[in-house]
Amino acid sequence: MTQPLEAVKAPAAPHQGRSTTTTATPTAAPATTTHGTGTGALGTAGLVTVLLGAFLPMLDFFIVNVALPTIDQDLAAGPAVLELVAAGYGIAFAVLLVLGGRLGDIFGRRRLFVLGAAAFALTSLACGLAPGAWTLVAARAAQGASAALLLPQVLATITAATGGARRARALSVYGAVGGLSVVIGQVLGGMLVAADLFGTGWRSVFLLNVPFALLTLLLALRYVPESRSPQAARVDVPGTALLTASLLALLVPLMEGRAVGWPLWTWLLLALFPFLVAAFVQVERRSERAGGVPIIPPSLLRIPEMRRGLGIAVPYFAGFGGFMFVVAVALQQGLRLGPVAAGWALVPMAVGYFTASLSGPRLVGRFGSRVLAAGAVVQALGLATLAATVLADWADFSPLRMAPGVALAGIGQGLIGTPLFRVVLSKVAPERAGVGSGVLATAQQSSLALGVATLGTLYLALAPSLGMSHALALVLGIQLLGSFTILGLSLRLPRTVG
Repeated sequence: MTQPLEAVKAPAAPHQGRSTTTTATPTAAPATTTHGTGTGALGTAGLVTVLLGAFLPMLDFFIVNVALPTIDQDLAAGPAVLELVAAGYGIAFAVLLVLGGRLGDIFGRRRLFVLGAAAFALTSLACGLAPGAWTLVAARAAQGASAALLLPQVLATITAATGGARRARALSVYGAVGGLSVVIGQVLGGMLVAADLFGTGWRSVFLLNVPFALLTLLLALRYVPESRSPQAARVDVPGTALLTASLLALLVPLMEGRAVGWPLWTWLLLALFPFLVAAFVQVERRSERAGGVPIIPPSLLRIPEMRRGLGIAVPYFAGFGGFMFVVAVALQQGLRLGPVAAGWALVPMAVGYFTASLSGPRLVGRFGSRVLAAGAVVQALGLATLAATVLADWADFSPLRMAPGVALAGIGQGLIGTPLFRVVLSKVAPERAGVGSGVLATAQQSSLALGVATLGTLYLALAPSLGMSHALALVLGIQLLGSFTILGLSLRLPRTVG
């Protein structure tokens, strides 16, 4: 059975159409862009490379789920340490993403991408070779930190080195990659553990990353253009510290509380969270008014597309993460399916998501942001269908019976997730691409973790008293409310998407 997860500068006025471009000397290397405007320098090979760099960290958020029981048997980890194996990655990943985006703006996005890929390969190797449970926990946290260097450079590079229709398509594909990586992670993890390649067992889940991360590194050196903000600034240390503390105060107790029995420190951290957020907001506002360099410029959040898009991102990713975790647990603990069978039960969802993702750019071009509203409606239909099936037919519930509901949910999620990144970043000035993508990626990863922690904990707490079917239906009902929230917020977006 799976264990529970978890598992810039002072903003200048955006200046469009002005660029300063310098060309790198090696002919094999792509151009270096120091501006923010799209230059078309990111070719197809470069786009594939950065998308591979995005796929690996997001895949690893969920791929470890099905390996946790085997890790427990092999390393005698225990529930609390197993929680840290999963949560350590997600926490380090989430809290360092904005900093990773800012460092890319300052020192160069390709440089940070390459550094992140190298660190991801090294830390994945350390995870795969870990001799003990606490060594694995430390390696997973380091792996999450390396992912936080890697992932923000993807969106920032797409924003800085592409333009027009090409940028729109690239952002749509990025959204599709993000959703598919979650589903594929659950399926692939089960297959790898069951295959026990060369006797590696659970270690293959981590060792698989090494060759692909090294390939990403080599391809990036050749095909990915360098870009950075033209007005490099030092890191906002007070803002970074407060943002990190705020996220830690929220994520650590929610992701670890159930495993350790909700001691006093978990409640104290949760109580401290709103005060840390308030302090962070004040520090950032004061820094921007003084001409400083806030880690998250308040003016960035005053962009309607950014603010409302982030409002959609939180319930969307929280629901997505919680759905994947709760359904996987219900299939394995309730229906006694093995990890491979439980993973394959989600294939209709992956097919639905992929199908919707393919049509996403064309639909957005025709209907604009209303595609997100349509996605929320379809997702709600899928969740309602699945909940009704669970309540009416739990005794004979099977992957086949759940297929219509999860397929509809996948289509809806694809219609939301694919254009979401395009909507959020559509009005962000390219010289602020790093911090903008870092904020969005932080919302994504934090919300995934929150969804697993909150909905997963709720399900596991209710299942013994309500029964698995009613607990699952209740959690699906909460996610249904999230779909209506997404619907309401998406209708407030400007219809035309840049």
